[in-house]
Order: sequence, then structure tokens, then C-alpha cells
Amino acid sequence: MIFKTDSTEAKLLQLEEFAEMDAVLATKAKNDVHNERFVINLIEKYVDTARSDCFTFAVNNHDDASQLADDFYHAIIHFKRVNNFHFINKQFEAINAKLPVGGIFISKVETNDLRKQRLMEKYPPYLNKLYYFFDFIFKRVFPKLPVTQQIYYAVTKGHNRVLSKTEMLGRLYSCGFRVLEERYIGNRLYIVSEKFREPAYDEDPSYGIIYPMKRVGKGGKIISVYKFRTMHAYAEYLQEYIYEKNNLEEGGKFKDDFRVSRVGRMLRKYWIDELPMILNVFKGDLKIVGVRPLSRHYLSLYSKELQEMRKKFKPGLIPPYYVDLPKTMEEIMDSEMRYLKAYQKNPFLTDIRYFLMVFYTILFKRARSK
Repeated sequence: MIFKTDSTEAKLLQLEEFAEMDAVLATKAKNDVHNERFVINLIEKYVDTARSDCFTFAVNNHDDASQLADDFYHAIIHFKRVNNFHFINKQFEAINAKLPVGGIFISKVETNDLRKQRLMEKYPPYLNKLYYFFDFIFKRVFPKLPVTQQIYYAVTKGHNRVLSKTEMLGRLYSCGFRVLEERYIGNRLYIVSEKFREPAYDEDPSYGIIYPMKRVGKGGKIISVYKFRTMHAYAEYLQEYIYEKNNLEEGGKFKDDFRVSRVGRMLRKYWIDELPMILNVFKGDLKIVGVRPLSRHYLSLYSKELQEMRKKFKPGLIPPYYVDLPKTMEEIMDSEMRYLKAYQKNPFLTDIRYFLMVFYTILFKRARSK
């Protein structure tokens, strides 16, 4: 029998460790090549990379799009993560100016969900959750609060910011791009978009807890309706995109709406998000009972007759929806038309009757919002 010495055992263990490392590196290299092929296929689906008017920003090169020629390129591809842009909208607006209508812009981002997944895998249990909590507060919350913005930018120079998928897509739409395709490759979200208009130049995007929503009021006047924020920032730019992609579910809400945050779903369930709308009642934009104040896009889905009927009266805080609990768009429109015609004949008694019926539905039928 041959006995190995300690040094021999140590060498064998070291060789085994090297073999495991080689296997890990080989797997990583294989995955990288695999992902790279998916990225190339996605780009070639929309862009002729052989053309001279196709510009690519590499990961480490200068990324100031304002230095490029205006309205010259048919496609711009950016391989730097949007998370590392200091001024995201300014960069998107500059790229918009370099493309004609229909020009292609391809970008990539690490979303907050992808970042959470990466951090959970990178650090051991319990430590990963603690790290993620402070990372979220500093890199997600700090950049959006006026009091802490300066601290965040002084420390990070705007690099490695945490962005939700909603915010990324919403920023693109606000800057004049329409999303053609989104695809997860590796631990990044790649987005193919095309220029379809000039940027909106939103100088004061809302990140606050209370969010003023633009809604159609009496006479077609656009009013600001206050609610507690239940969606990620820039969600308001994605209504048409969500509708085209997912359509509507029962009750008239947008189906599979990724714009709604986890906390937002809880606030909506118990109508907590609507409490600030009481301010609109005091301002005179809303009354207690009435049809929901709708966005221009959502209102455009209604029949012309109902659109005109709605504009004759103030919207309300408590909608007739909770009397009938309609499921389809047609049922929702029928419900609202019945209420409006009854209100037109006898305003005071109609609102009293509907208020009591809504109270009964919520208390005894356990109706909840979504």
C-alpha cells in the first residue's frame, strides 16, 4: 500500500481546484459566446451593420452622441449600459437628433430585477438581502429625491444607477422613440426602438410619493389628479405601448401591467392610492360620485357618444363601476352611460343612490380594486 504525503495531497487538492476553476471559466466563456450570438442576431434583424451610416458606441469609448452629425445615421447602437449614463434623457434626446424618423436605436440596461438577481447570487444568504437593501436605497431612491440627488451624483458621478424596466422604456418614449422589441440576453435587457417623433423634453419628471396624473375633466379640460404613486417613474408614457402589447383584462384595467410596483398593488387593492384625490374634490375638479377621470389615451377607447357625454360632467372620486362591477369594455361603457343619463335627469338623488350602492358592494360583496 502506498501512502500519500501531506504535500502530495495538497497538490492533488490544488489540481482539483484548478480543474473546477477551468470548468467554470469554460462554461462562462461558452455562455458569453452564446449570448454574443443572440445579440448579433437581434441587431442584424433590424440593422444593416455594413452601411457607413450605422454608428456603434463601444463599452469604453466616448459616448457623447451630441458630437455626431444631425439626421445622418440610419442606426445607432449603444453597448454601454444605460445605467452608467449621467444624464439619460439628454443622451437619448441627442441620439434622437442624429436619426431620421424610422431610424433605429439599440440600447441595453440592467433592470432592477436583473440587478437584484445578480446580487442575490453574488453574496451569501442574509448578507445578500442586507446588501441589496442599502444598494436599492442609495442607487434607486437617492437619485430621485431632491434632497439626496446631489449626494448621489457627487459620489457616483451618475454611474451604475438602478433603473426599472418601466423607467427605461418610458424614458425612450418620452424622448421620441417607439419600442419595436425587447429581449433579455444574459443579464441585460436589450431594447430595439425607432424614432417616431421629437422628444417631449420633460424638464420636471415626477418621482414623488404623490403623483399628479393628467386626466380629462369636465368640458375636455386637462386636470391634474393626485394619487399616491403606484407605478414606476415614466409609466405615463407607456399607456399605448401596454395596450398594444397586452390589451385589457376584466374590469377594464391594462392586462399584465408591469408598470405597477409591488407596493403599488397593495395600495390599489384597498384604494389607499386614491386618498389624495380628496384634494381634487376640494379644488372643484372632481365630485364625490362620478365616472373615473381618464387619460386621453384610455378615453379614446370609448365610443364617441360616451366621450361627449362624459365631457358634460365632472368626473368623480367614487365611480359607478363599483355598483355594477362590469368585466368587459362594453359593460364598463354601458355602466357609465346608465349613470350619466340618470345623473342628467336627477343629479342629487342619483349620486346619493349610487353612493349607498357602492358602500353596500364594498362592504358586503368585498369588491376590491386592482
